[in-house]
Amino acid sequence: MQVVTTPELADRYLMQTGRRLPVTFVRGRGCVLYDDAGREYLDLVAGIAVNLLGHAHPDVVAAITRQSAELIHTSNLYFTQPQVELARRLVELSFPSRVFFCNSGAEANESAIKLARKWGTRNRDGAFEIITTTGSFHGRTLATVTAGGQHKYSDPFKPLPDGFVHVPYNDTKAIEEATTDKTVAVMLEPVMGEIGVIPAAPGYLRRIREWCDAKNLLLILDEVQTGLGRTGRWFAHQHAGITPDVMTLAKGLGGGMPIGACLANQRADVFEPGDHGSTFGGNPLACAVAATVLHVIERDGLVGHAAEMGDLLGASLRDLGAKSTRGAGLMQAFEFEDPRAKAFQQSCLEAGLVVNAVDDHSVRLVPPLIVTAKEIDRAHEVMRKVAG
Repeated sequence: MQVVTTPELADRYLMQTGRRLPVTFVRGRGCVLYDDAGREYLDLVAGIAVNLLGHAHPDVVAAITRQSAELIHTSNLYFTQPQVELARRLVELSFPSRVFFCNSGAEANESAIKLARKWGTRNRDGAFEIITTTGSFHGRTLATVTAGGQHKYSDPFKPLPDGFVHVPYNDTKAIEEATTDKTVAVMLEPVMGEIGVIPAAPGYLRRIREWCDAKNLLLILDEVQTGLGRTGRWFAHQHAGITPDVMTLAKGLGGGMPIGACLANQRADVFEPGDHGSTFGGNPLACAVAATVLHVIERDGLVGHAAEMGDLLGASLRDLGAKSTRGAGLMQAFEFEDPRAKAFQQSCLEAGLVVNAVDDHSVRLVPPLIVTAKEIDRAHEVMRKVAG
């Protein structure tokens, strides 16, 4: 017997770690979701930048079906073909490195933090502090929530781990002044996503790369939200013409399947057997699906498509009465002068459009990379009516 989901049942059986919107989605196709009443919604959030190929993409469904019928899990005590093949493709698309697979962005960033600390022990006389930025978001574990410079997420869980120094984003001088003998790495998002899409200023990432090289520090780039075509390049740091020492990925990598990855170049790749691990990380099912996601993005030219649709989406936001708009590729946001973002989100939902209010003022849009110009026009029409 199928139980009808209600807010009362959810309150009774689910920990209340977030406020859910009053809708129950039951299926999706492409950029469209359907609720339990059969109503259709255009999805401009994509599972928070996860469903790069939209919902129920036939290649993803086929990969899940095929691999699940062959091999789902063996642990990392043995080799599997999907894991090695996915690692190879990621390295070919990014920079010379090796890959550690896990299950989420937080885990990928935990891996990067551990790499940096061991590297500091070997190369900087035990240096362990990582410079991150105020307002950043790197995950919800104790270490990653501390790395993220948002007190609303970290303060309830004090005492927090040592080793993180926060400075303003897009402020090169602040990073330089915060660097000491204890500093081992700088950890940045190329575009800050969780607080409403704040892109790196021109030249910022390049100057930080140069600073890390000059001071013998690692540069860690969190591309969990920005990676894999989202900004109109395979990886957002490619816009700046640099490469990191360590890069983390998750979200869109699995097209809806949980998977994370930490890539480290030869300089930073200091893990040895026993240093780190994951029971489910890099399992054959997740890796086979992720490899399919990369294949479809490449086959269908979705990186260039994201750049083109991103320009169209960004332009469509300029007549909504917002104080400002900003973004990169299909990672866009706008900010209202008055605190009406959450009411805007709710009104859009009632009108059949899924958007994401990240706070009282800002709305984030991270649609699937397959979104069409027609769908962007449809979304713009709804948002313009809701905005009044």
